[in-house]
Amino acid sequence: MPEKIKVAELFAGVGGFRLGLDGYHSDERPEWDLPAAGPFETVWANQWEPPGTKTRQFAARCYEERFGEGSVVNEDIHEVLEAVDAGKRDVPDVDMVVGGFPCQDYSVARTLADAKGIEGKKGVLWWDIYNFLEIQISKSPNNARYCLFENVDRLLKSPARQRGRDFAIILSCLARLGYSVEWRVVNSGEYGFPQRRKRTYIYAVRNAGTWDLEERVRTGVMASAFPMEDPTEYGGLDIPEDPYSITLHFNDGGRVSPFRDCGAMQGYRVATAKVTEAYEERPGRLADVLVPEGEVPEQFYVDGASLPRWTYLKGAKHEPRVARNGHEYMYSEGAMSFPDSLEKPSRTILTGEGGTSPSRFKHVIEVNGRLRRLVPDELDQLQGFPRGWTSGMTDGHRAFCMGNALVVGIPHRIGVEIAHRIESGD
Repeated sequence: MPEKIKVAELFAGVGGFRLGLDGYHSDERPEWDLPAAGPFETVWANQWEPPGTKTRQFAARCYEERFGEGSVVNEDIHEVLEAVDAGKRDVPDVDMVVGGFPCQDYSVARTLADAKGIEGKKGVLWWDIYNFLEIQISKSPNNARYCLFENVDRLLKSPARQRGRDFAIILSCLARLGYSVEWRVVNSGEYGFPQRRKRTYIYAVRNAGTWDLEERVRTGVMASAFPMEDPTEYGGLDIPEDPYSITLHFNDGGRVSPFRDCGAMQGYRVATAKVTEAYEERPGRLADVLVPEGEVPEQFYVDGASLPRWTYLKGAKHEPRVARNGHEYMYSEGAMSFPDSLEKPSRTILTGEGGTSPSRFKHVIEVNGRLRRLVPDELDQLQGFPRGWTSGMTDGHRAFCMGNALVVGIPHRIGVEIAHRIESGD
């Protein structure tokens, strides 16, 4: 194993991947200590929140406060990489590239035969990841050998008119750069964490040995990190080599994505299957992250005046409504738990969790006979960050950071397995 596995963290937020892989130690905050997953060392990170105004860069400021001055490049990643391509600046050589990127339209503008490379839509962050990987590999074939990416679970079945097209484009891009790939949809609530958060994790390795794809699904990095029953409903397909062809034709009109919740790809060939989690330890609970009630500010409690609105928004509905164009229709939705159960993992936290206004999607719990929202320290811990990690910013900004974050323990478990495989030469 190399002395250090040097990591670049793209779209870093407040440092979830870095915490999960590198761990954390500060003499000033010993209560925040977290173990490393292996010999990982994040040497470069980027975080930039559009439209680029200073007031929107609260995540980058938090990152730098926790990891040190100069630990994050707070600039538009697209402009950074354009400057690197022009020879005006550089990025360090790294062994591994990680990042959580949004689910967007990844369609490609033209064929490989008509262009020097793949050209995607401007502002789509996947293409900045692809460009970063190209830059690394052009500097040394040993660079960026490993990748770990996170995205929403619907990535595997978007867009609606061509189910699975976007994920097929990503797989094609990675195959073109010489990567073999595993993926797995992980629901953190099924593996002992106190929040149900379902996300797609993509692990890629360059210059891998020959894989038996179905065997890799059963015994690869993801299967080892997240135990499961024997996979079922195996399927297979070949990914077109030209992403432009995928943009035009992949699963055109298909109602079901060919990609199931786990899989492996090598050389454009894919095996994919359905899995059921097999976790036998104590399940996580929302109650595990609650702060003492004496530390909860009064504004987080639900008052009598707003209770009817909370009750309506959380309840079932079957009522006539009028669209903006004047069309009348019947609106229906089911009831949500109100208050949220403390004995189960929480629902997924969203960016709009902050603020006092009633909302269908904000969490409301009952403690000692009183209803209240979750405080920011509880949101931090639901994502596996140390309590108070995002302190120093507003309630709304803290909620935004955690709604965009990942469960730190998920990349940690994957990192432990990656480090083990590297050490054993797999």
